[in-house]
Amino acid sequence: MLTFTLRRLLLALPTLLFISLIIFLLVDLAPGSPMSEIPLTVPPEVRQKMIEALGADQPVFVRYILWLRQFFWVEPATLIDGWFGLNLAGNEQRILSWQSRSPVFTVIGQRIPQTLTVIGTAYLLGIAIAIPIGIYSAYRQYSFFDQLGTLVAMIGFSVPTFFSGTLFIIIFAVWLHWFPTKYDTTLLVTDWPSFVLQLKQMAMPVMVLALANAAAISRYMRSSMLENMGQDYVRTARAKGMTERVVVLKHVLRNSLIPVVTVIALGIPSIFGGAIITENLFGVNGIGAALIGAIHANDLPMVQTLAFIFAVLIVVFNLIADVLYGLLDPRIRYE
Repeated sequence: MLTFTLRRLLLALPTLLFISLIIFLLVDLAPGSPMSEIPLTVPPEVRQKMIEALGADQPVFVRYILWLRQFFWVEPATLIDGWFGLNLAGNEQRILSWQSRSPVFTVIGQRIPQTLTVIGTAYLLGIAIAIPIGIYSAYRQYSFFDQLGTLVAMIGFSVPTFFSGTLFIIIFAVWLHWFPTKYDTTLLVTDWPSFVLQLKQMAMPVMVLALANAAAISRYMRSSMLENMGQDYVRTARAKGMTERVVVLKHVLRNSLIPVVTVIALGIPSIFGGAIITENLFGVNGIGAALIGAIHANDLPMVQTLAFIFAVLIVVFNLIADVLYGLLDPRIRYE
């Protein structure tokens, strides 16, 4: 398995490099520039200095190298200094966000805690709800619980989050006054009252996203369980006198988790990416809100960086899912 993992990592490096080039060029060639955000009343010489300070006056290849450099701790500028007549070693500035005039990774680092707190909690809660529902729905197929679970899953899967989020705000915030309508990102948890307030403002966005995540995962879990419960090894286990609890939770569940692991692993990058609609609806100042703001402001470095981070996370968690296959299914061997 170690050899397989190392081989996949080596193949992932050129793949990610190619993806980074495609993302950079697609976003860079899109309409929009820092000049569009500078007021027309600014003198031309001041305008030019502002553009130079953002590094937007450099050639495309230079901007790509400088943009790629921010993903590494070491400074590779000295390694490529002099290529094509370029002098990158003297340019020590970080890639700046055109919108905030701050380093891109500084802005992202400020937004990640909010995203992980809300979106991460919702994803974990969705998994915790979905797997037991999927197991019991498959074991009690066509029962009232199964029918109810199917109905709730279809609603959660079909209704978009902007509709369910708005509905939650109307019911729980406007009518019942249980929860605040907007998420206060400046709140610091220092005591029990502030902790309760944090839970209250997290409740609605977490419920909206957990419902959507649980709906999809529970259907995958149920389908996988039903497929495995009809296999010969299950009948053999029952014929040996094993209890239903052992048969379902030890034998059937382990094999049924294999396809579900892929769904869960590939959904984890969405935690870091943030739920764009939900974050903007509830005022969560996370990565999703940063991406929307960057798109509206033509903040190309921020859009490029976030898009590439999402690509890296997808590749990494795809590899993690492949490795978990071997742990869940002894029949899988990596040579």
